[in-house]
Amino acid sequence: MKRSTILLIIVYVFLWNSGFIGAEYGLPYAKTFTLLFWRYWALTLLLLLYLLGRGRFQWPGLTRVTPTAVIGILAHGVWLSCVLLSLEYGVPAGIVALVVALQPMATGVFSGVAVGEPTPLHRWIGLIIGFIGVVVPILARVDFTSTTSIFGYAVPFGSVVAMTIAVLFQRRLEVRDYSFRLPMDVTLFYQSLATALVLTIPAFALEHLTTQWHPVFIEAMVWLILGVSLGAYTLMWVLVARLDATRVSSLFYLGPPVTMLMGWVAFGDTVQSLDVIGLIIVAAGVLLTQLEAGKDSERVGPVQGSR
Repeated sequence: MKRSTILLIIVYVFLWNSGFIGAEYGLPYAKTFTLLFWRYWALTLLLLLYLLGRGRFQWPGLTRVTPTAVIGILAHGVWLSCVLLSLEYGVPAGIVALVVALQPMATGVFSGVAVGEPTPLHRWIGLIIGFIGVVVPILARVDFTSTTSIFGYAVPFGSVVAMTIAVLFQRRLEVRDYSFRLPMDVTLFYQSLATALVLTIPAFALEHLTTQWHPVFIEAMVWLILGVSLGAYTLMWVLVARLDATRVSSLFYLGPPVTMLMGWVAFGDTVQSLDVIGLIIVAAGVLLTQLEAGKDSERVGPVQGSR
């Protein structure tokens, strides 16, 4: 694997998982859909101003915008709504990251059918080991007698489904059809706009857009917009273009230890002994999953409209 790709992975993992912490800072001042409403309308406005200022704004047509919008709704709207709802119900950020880390398993199961990238045996073994590492601490924490607890731990599985579909759809388009490709900044704009439009409905209907404009909330929003929505998502699509879908998705397994560390620093979240055992098992799965399967295992190519 090239050094530039390794550096991108390190930065991506940090930025991506900082989103859990940023969201937990913001949720006391606005509920899930309201927080995401402000986040994505602000992001959409910033991207629009940027595109207009650079003379890059364009309407490429419904045929090219539609797949980009669908991917955005899944990878931004659905994914984040499920994550934030879980945090809102009191599930620690590190444990939410553990649940979301199941996503590589789903990607591995369907990648061959969706994009013609069969998963080598050593990656299957790695994904299975990672899955076991995720399950161990989760089962120790869920209170199966409480519907609230069950709901809180079950909601992130919606994130797993949404991100799996988004990653495989994006990868399928990259591999089989380049006619849809848009410049990255234009892509992010239409993904953000589609997400903002969809989130507007529950933000008004369910939460009445109730917001406390506390300095902490504003600071959290700034980081979520610039560091996560712009930084992390851009790097994710770059990595999807460079690597096959299963290997990019397996990076989710690195989320739990990083997020638990951030949660401990930011909120004093406790780490149980089974959490550590699970993390060790997950680390073994990640190492096995990331092994080279041959020269063709890393595909270098342009992300949507990168040129």
